[in-house]
Amino acid sequence: MITRVFLLVLDGVGVGEAPDAAEYGDAGCNTLAHVAQAAGGLRLPHLESLGLGHVGDFAGVRRVGDPDGCFGRMAERSKGKDTTTGHWELAGQVVEKPFPTYPQGFPDEIIRPFEEAIGRRVLGNRPASGTAIIAALGEEHLRTGRPIVYTSADSVFQVAAHERIVPPAELYRWCRAARRLLAPPHQVARVIARPFTGEPGAFVRTEGRKDFSLDPPGRTLLDLLQASGQPVVAIGKIHDLFNGRGVSRALHAGNNGTVMDEVLRALATVPRGLIFANLVDFDMLYGHRNDALGYARALEAFDERLGALLKGLRPGDLLLLTADHGNDPTTPGTDHTREYVPLLAWGPRLTRGVNLGTRPTFADLGRTVSDALGGGRLAWGESFLDAFVSG
Repeated sequence: MITRVFLLVLDGVGVGEAPDAAEYGDAGCNTLAHVAQAAGGLRLPHLESLGLGHVGDFAGVRRVGDPDGCFGRMAERSKGKDTTTGHWELAGQVVEKPFPTYPQGFPDEIIRPFEEAIGRRVLGNRPASGTAIIAALGEEHLRTGRPIVYTSADSVFQVAAHERIVPPAELYRWCRAARRLLAPPHQVARVIARPFTGEPGAFVRTEGRKDFSLDPPGRTLLDLLQASGQPVVAIGKIHDLFNGRGVSRALHAGNNGTVMDEVLRALATVPRGLIFANLVDFDMLYGHRNDALGYARALEAFDERLGALLKGLRPGDLLLLTADHGNDPTTPGTDHTREYVPLLAWGPRLTRGVNLGTRPTFADLGRTVSDALGGGRLAWGESFLDAFVSG
């Protein structure tokens, strides 16, 4: 009997181009394989032991003959390749209509009401890397007090401001105003507050980032578990991605290290339910910045922390490791990539070495967790629980 599930999303860790990758401009992408190649091989002994080498060919990662875990990969059924879409599908909610994106920046019908709401004109209003646009416009922002608005290939409306000029509480108020204004047909997936500090030439984004998401359009895994009396502990940006819906307790953590600190703390303090965590560094710090070597170091650092989690899991626990999309740092752009995501499962009392195959939707994972914890049936997905539950 499974009483507790640890679901860890390795943000941006794709494992090869999806069948429709070319439609997204992502033919040939393979985040993990290309990172491994750039690094001259990866040392990931714990992920290797769970069967990662059976998911694909990744330099340095052996295909062990008798893996401890069950393994496979999943394709995304939703339209899009953004973080919100991926996480919602993992929780059983497929997004059939893509969120709007703004490759030319936001139109006046969005920007003008926002400027009126905050009482200031904005800077930027174009797709950009967050660190690059802050470096380019940060000094003008300090001089004028005008916030920096930008987007990306994702459906996001991002607002950056120096904490000395705009306190984070005020920046969050501005983002809530934007969230209210961004109604259909401009209903972007997320409004993101991006506070930063420092001086020209040395600006640094803080961990005060906050996402203002939409509510999922239908019932998710989190809703079902909460309704059935199971606690749902959200670590990292999970709470924000679901707009708090279905979350019993939110633990905000700004990087992989603090996320794993909270996961290990939950290992000792949360006796049942779902512990749902997002590890953001792969995507935000390395994928979007085309830093393959930094990405490799982050994977190896995570693998080291994973050892403590594996050692601490109890009978009745289920660990699931996956991702929400790819973010191949070796591609010319800095955006997410449309890829398969890994699927690794392990528990002290679970059958080992089962090939879970290629799942047609991330929602299979959500359905499996719901079955494991007695949450009920989701609208999407087929459970693979029977494949590795013994006895």
